Amino acid sequence: MKPDKNKQLMSGFFYMKIHHTYAIICMRANMKDKLMFLMLIPISFLITIYAKFNLSFAEFYATQIYPLFAGAISSLTSKTNVSVAEIIIIALIAVAILYTVTTAFKTVKHKSTDYIKNFFLNIAVAASCFYFLFVLFCGLNYYRYEFTYYSGLEVKTSSKEELINLCEILINDANQMRSKLDTNNDNTAALYDNNYYGTSERAKNSFNKVSSKYDILKGNYPAPKPVMLSTAMSCVNITGIFFPYTFEANVNVDIPPYEIPSTMLHELVHLRGFMREDEANFISYLACIDSGYEDFAYSGTMLALTYSMNALYSEDYDAFARLYETYSEDVKNDFKFSKNYWKQFDTKAAEISNNINDTYLKANNQEDGVKSYGRIIDLLLAYYRNLA
Repeated sequence: MKPDKNKQLMSGFFYMKIHHTYAIICMRANMKDKLMFLMLIPISFLITIYAKFNLSFAEFYATQIYPLFAGAISSLTSKTNVSVAEIIIIALIAVAILYTVTTAFKTVKHKSTDYIKNFFLNIAVAASCFYFLFVLFCGLNYYRYEFTYYSGLEVKTSSKEELINLCEILINDANQMRSKLDTNNDNTAALYDNNYYGTSERAKNSFNKVSSKYDILKGNYPAPKPVMLSTAMSCVNITGIFFPYTFEANVNVDIPPYEIPSTMLHELVHLRGFMREDEANFISYLACIDSGYEDFAYSGTMLALTYSMNALYSEDYDAFARLYETYSEDVKNDFKFSKNYWKQFDTKAAEISNNINDTYLKANNQEDGVKSYGRIIDLLLAYYRNLA
């Protein structure tokens, strides 16, 4: 007997219908479980608010709990020189694209909105989990005691003369340090290492040195990691990023070489639990000048000099112009190279990235947003005031 084609078609149709119905039932049954994960969002907000108004709790967490997470996870991710964070981000982007396309295909094929609902629910669940982990692994550290609590530095209103004096000190240091460094083919200051992994190890060692002066900075943490897609980071004006889910300090190594050491140390500050950008810049400066490496000291000094001279530019242009002429030609060339490098990335993407970063900082207890980078000047002035 020949098989009845109509019966086969009907059988196949009912099988698909039953399979589709079963899939929908499973999705709806899982929704109740998934909705429980959404509770992580209000829980995260409550913990954050409590930390904001109870600094002693935030400090206890930063010094007693955070190091446990950081130590355990970073010991795993440090097994490779490759940035695990970079791999995760690329993988997440790929999965997000595939999941979106698959959901759209199933929605059209089955003519059902259940797939769309499940799609957005899954996105919400993933976001709530990531946010909760962000708060645990990073967010609460924004509310801890400031570094001045441990350093004894007194931040106060300073005169224009003090700012000018600071700039003069930094210019003199930069000129002397630059004269001891070799020059790359691109006419910029050369680093001592043949590769960026060597620079990373020296950055780790440099941080260990500065932590001998400030116990709060001590910790057995891995070296920063160069990012393979560094040029892509430059396109959105990012020099480095601390990725709290892997506890890695990731650094853009496409930037001008002399900027790399101070950037590496900046990200290591975040790994140590200090999240404020002004503090990260200042501690990076301290680590650079105490590192024992001339190229690191120059990198940190140029970082401090950039912010100090920018502040003077806004305060007294004539004084700025006069001091600028005291730069050595090599220092001037380094600044010009950096300016031209970043100018090529002055795009809409960079503007959007800056706005996102500004929003992020303001949402995490840095009311001045990206302007908070300028507070390094007050810390530098306080530091040199103590040395006088």
